Amino acid sequence: MPDGIIPIYKEEGFTSHDVVAKLRGILKQKRIGHTGTLDPMATGVLPICIGKATKLADMLTGSDKEYEARFRLGIITDTQDITGKILKKYDNFEKISLDRIKNVCDSFIGEYMQLPPMYSAIKVNGQRLYDLARKNIEVEREKRAVFINYIDILDSFDDGDYLIRVGCSKGTYIRALINDIGGKLGVGACMTGLVRTKAGGFSLDCCYKLSDIENMTFSDKENLSFLISIDKVFENCPCIFLNALGEKSVSNGRILYLDEMSRYVDRPFDLSDSSVDKVRFYSFDNTLIAIYSFDKYKKCLKTYLMCK
Repeated sequence: MPDGIIPIYKEEGFTSHDVVAKLRGILKQKRIGHTGTLDPMATGVLPICIGKATKLADMLTGSDKEYEARFRLGIITDTQDITGKILKKYDNFEKISLDRIKNVCDSFIGEYMQLPPMYSAIKVNGQRLYDLARKNIEVEREKRAVFINYIDILDSFDDGDYLIRVGCSKGTYIRALINDIGGKLGVGACMTGLVRTKAGGFSLDCCYKLSDIENMTFSDKENLSFLISIDKVFENCPCIFLNALGEKSVSNGRILYLDEMSRYVDRPFDLSDSSVDKVRFYSFDNTLIAIYSFDKYKKCLKTYLMCK
């Protein structure tokens, strides 16, 4: 199985770990990792890393994400979503105007300190919070800084539900954001649905269901059209073609300084663009050997990911 990334559409009822386990069975590949947990009730984009691409998991997990979330005013639950036990109900939520909801949503744009839910995978003293929550044990949690890029209200419904689109940083709990919006409105709120529409540079329109992968794999063992190559992930990074000495040096993970690059390259290259932070190294026969990070201050290139 080649190395790469599969943009999976996670269906409702599966955990992220379920998806990884099922793909291990389908692809007969042990080295698989996901790039950010989605709750079982949530659906949407879940990039899965295969083989050497598992080294990219942290990079993809750390990217901004986009969600479409549905929430209901007037209810607070212990899980902060509709699957949980109702802790409190409010009767006056129907008086809240759409303009008021929009203004409160807008107040969360930018950095804000978010308290992680008890029903989450975060560890405290070596224990998952959701394990403690299931035992009715609540522990003190520290608020964490997250960043909300935008919140757009997309629709409202007769049952008191609203649909929003949220762009946010890694580590943002949409359930907690909705809980905080409800708190600021003074009527409570809980999440009733969640779709991750963008993550790791992938969107819904390029994702595959597990059943798609299973059918493609079993019908044609050579059909790997669902696999996004490491090369494709870094297609916007400059490429440098190496000579024999350069290929040997890069294959050994050597740090390359700009003032000695002429010894290693097979063709001219340009790293003058200030936005460049990574480059692709290819052998003379166009095989991707490695991704290197560009250190502008030390004027050198260092190993980021070996691909060969």
